[in-house]
Amino acid sequence: MNITEVNIKLIKNDESKLKAVATLTIDDCFAIHDIKIIKNNDELFIAMPSKKMPSGEYKDVVHPLNTETRTMLQNLILERYAQVLSEATDT
Repeated sequence: MNITEVNIKLIKNDESKLKAVATLTIDDCFAIHDIKIIKNNDELFIAMPSKKMPSGEYKDVVHPLNTETRTMLQNLILERYAQVLSEATDT
């Protein structure tokens, strides 16, 4: 699996735990939209796209199948988020 692009859209609401939304492109042919970057207790993490079920709980629409893949995706997304955030504060 080759991650060919990571796009970040910053959320401009200092009050919100949601800091950005990412789109991930795999092998230039498959995109995953709406990966949330959330800050909770000074820790950043990603939340995969999900939908609300009739029961009220949320279920991931797509997700990594193992810890290694989740860690790799999270690291790539959070590194790109840091770059975009730095570029935004430089301007």
